[in-house]
Amino acid sequence: MKPTDLRVALFSGNYNYVRDGANQALNMLVEFLLRQGVTVRIYSPTTDTPAFEPAGDLVSVPSASIPGGRGEYRFAWRLPPETRADLEAYKPNIVHVSAPEVLGHRAVSWARDRGIASVASLHTRFETYPAYYNLGFTVPLLIKLLTRFYNRVEQVVTPGNSTANILREWGVKTPIRIWARGVNHDRFNPDRRSNEWRRSLGIADDEFAVGFLGRLVLEKGLDIFADVCRKLEADGVKHRVLVIGDGPARDWFAERVPKAVFAGFQRGDDLGRAVASMDVLFNPSVTETFGNVTLESMAAGVPVVAANATGAMDLIDDGVTGFLVGARDVDAYAGAIARLANDRDLHRAQSNAGHEKAKAYVWDTINQSVLDTYLEVMARRGE
Repeated sequence: MKPTDLRVALFSGNYNYVRDGANQALNMLVEFLLRQGVTVRIYSPTTDTPAFEPAGDLVSVPSASIPGGRGEYRFAWRLPPETRADLEAYKPNIVHVSAPEVLGHRAVSWARDRGIASVASLHTRFETYPAYYNLGFTVPLLIKLLTRFYNRVEQVVTPGNSTANILREWGVKTPIRIWARGVNHDRFNPDRRSNEWRRSLGIADDEFAVGFLGRLVLEKGLDIFADVCRKLEADGVKHRVLVIGDGPARDWFAERVPKAVFAGFQRGDDLGRAVASMDVLFNPSVTETFGNVTLESMAAGVPVVAANATGAMDLIDDGVTGFLVGARDVDAYAGAIARLANDRDLHRAQSNAGHEKAKAYVWDTINQSVLDTYLEVMARRGE
């Protein structure tokens, strides 16, 4: 089978209505597949105010806002008749599901009932979320449901070996391949740094900019981030927190880091400038599967201090391109940041090492692995 023979139905819980690393990776994948002659049709909830224009042919699936203070996200509670009719008319020969939610489960069942190939990609460690919302007791059940989901498809693609190992520990028997992430090297590079832009935000040249990059949601480790900032303050480390992004927990976070500069969402080359203008990326999140922000920061020559968890451990060489720290070790996080702030030679060495390592992550090369996976699945089926 050739790429031009593939007809992919891609199911997503959020393809373009809220900007995040997962849906940007999916859009980059679709752009690549279309350039290779693959036919792709995307099924996802949508809104009237999308965060960006979608790549490919997007079909809106009926959905509702998620309750509990996360109304910016939507969920589809079924695979409705009109979507099923569209699928039947489209006649996909492979179904790719990117989220283990109700829509994803129904799409896998639809494919299995018709003998159509199915692939699932892992983008989010949903089993880590309940702990941030006082629902930790649900984790064992959630892991069982996730294990069942990934065992119902013919192939899983996951961002790195750390997440692949977790799936295997759970009992996932489905073959697993790695689909990492790429980076726009023109946008994310050290030359984008702008002291003038920093000054416009009130960050002095001698202040060490500790950066947060991403959506402001509790599961990004905002509690630990705030605790570490207080520790740096107490230790007399001259720094300024630079927050790039926004989200529902912004006010909560601002109360705990009152001296922080909030630059809001940045896009395009403005984002590249913002990232390169940080002095360190601090990423205490344990919910990442890859950590696009970590890779983007490395490409921009910014050392990273991150939780020793999935995603970061696949990217960071501890002590070389950044520091990996125990997930909730406030003193160790503060110590690592202080070392970089106080040792210019160490900071320069890690900046250069991270930039060099990031050069290997090129989108087209990365996305080719998914296309190869599709073709391997079809070959195993004798199609």
